This record gives sequence, C-alpha cells and structure tokens, in this order.
Amino acid sequence: KPMIMSTGMSDLAEVETAVTTLGEAGNRQVALLQCVSNYPADPANANLRAMDTMERKFSVPVGYSDHTPGIAVAVAAAALGATVIEKHFTLDCSLPGPDHGASLEPHELEAMVKGIRTAQMALGTGEKRPADSEKGTADVARKSLVAAKDIPAGTVLTEDLIAIKRPGTGLPPAMRTDLVGKSMRAPITAGVLFKLEMLS
Repeated sequence: KPMIMSTGMSDLAEVETAVTTLGEAGNRQVALLQCVSNYPADPANANLRAMDTMERKFSVPVGYSDHTPGIAVAVAAAALGATVIEKHFTLDCSLPGPDHGASLEPHELEAMVKGIRTAQMALGTGEKRPADSEKGTADVARKSLVAAKDIPAGTVLTEDLIAIKRPGTGLPPAMRTDLVGKSMRAPITAGVLFKLEMLS
C-alpha cells in the first residue's frame, strides 16, 4: 500500500536504507517527509531544502512533517513543492501532553490550509509571460512612440521628432529606429501616438 514516511532524526544514508528496504519488499509507493523531531521544532532547523534533495535522490513525492509553531513553515514547504503536509491538530494548545504545544487549533488549521492553497496557486506554470490581469496596467504604465512636436505632412522623421511617453497603447519604443527616415502622410500634433498607417 502507499506509504508516507517521516524522516525525522535521519540522515540521507538512513533514508536510502529505508527506501531500499521498502523497494526490496515490493513497495515503491512512498512519499518522504522532511521532519525535525522536536516538539516544538525551531523554524531555523526546518531545512526545507532537504525535500528537494530527497526528491532528486529517490524520485518520489516529498513533503514536510511540521512541528514548528504557527503555519509559516508549512506554507513555505508547500511553496517549495511539498505534496504532503503533516501538522498536529488539537482543540486546545494549553492541554497537558507533549504534542499540544506544537499543534494547531481549529482556526489556525483553517488558516494553514488557506495559506497552502494560496501558495500552490501562486506557483504558476513557470512560463515567463505577462499575466492576463496585467493588460490594463501595461496600457497605462508602458510607453509608446509619440510626436515630440507638431510635424507637418511630408516631413521625414528624425530621432529628435520622436518622443517616448505614456500610455503604452501605441507603437513600442523598440520601434523608434524603424520610424526614423519614414515620411509623414499627414500632419501630426505633438504628443499624438504614431501609427504605422501615418507613415510612408
């Protein structure tokens, strides 16, 4: 059956022994959880990057068994690619016993789940491109080629006649050299966006 295995108190060689033993018994369905077996654990000891080390070494899903106070480390683990998060849960952190102080109360568990879902959503596809939601901002914030002053029809454009100003709804500044040497088909007023159909 699929297994979730915590690796608290273990080094990489010990984890390898465990994974090998499971494989020899016929079970290769295992997820490995990075863990620090203190209750509570210090976030400075979390070593979340060990998840990546184990994922590369063993080619299995990885996650994090979290005993740190609060939810920040668990959310960070999700942002780093954890597929499993284990967190202790209690109705009252002040109850006696070793685990309650390192556990989450109901409202904290709800906040952790929301935080993890936000982190997962924020990871995106990895493709570097503008978000669709940036279109309106780009139209306002980016710049375009505009007439630096009033230009009569027939004028051959030189660099000093072409300015770069907002908004970003016209020809991009990268096309400035393409406009130099073109003639104006009609007059253009200072500050008006250039359009290709204005040029010959």
